[in-house]
Amino acid sequence: MAKFEFSSWLLRWLRSRETFEFVWDEGNETKSKQKHDVNTTESEQAFYDADVYPLGSQIEPEVNEPRFGILGRTPAGRYLHVVFTVRTGAIRIISARPMHRKEKTSYEQALRQE
Repeated sequence: MAKFEFSSWLLRWLRSRETFEFVWDEGNETKSKQKHDVNTTESEQAFYDADVYPLGSQIEPEVNEPRFGILGRTPAGRYLHVVFTVRTGAIRIISARPMHRKEKTSYEQALRQE
């Protein structure tokens, strides 16, 4: 399982954006749907959650390009964990899945602290 290091700039970046641009490659467009029953629209919706929680920068395992993680909720109420990278200003989602119980607890605790 990937490990993340909190980055305050990621929180500021996420909250400062009104819109996001997304790019999808053929493999990633269907991977999360097949593996976790999370479609592309839901993956993108997590970024628009007013309470989006940034996990930060991925530190393990090592990867070739910077990866980031967020916890967010869709308008339908699904709690998602999304891993992504940013290429020329656009978000490329690598994977999206439902949050594990511990992640959901962390997300909800962060909401209570705000």
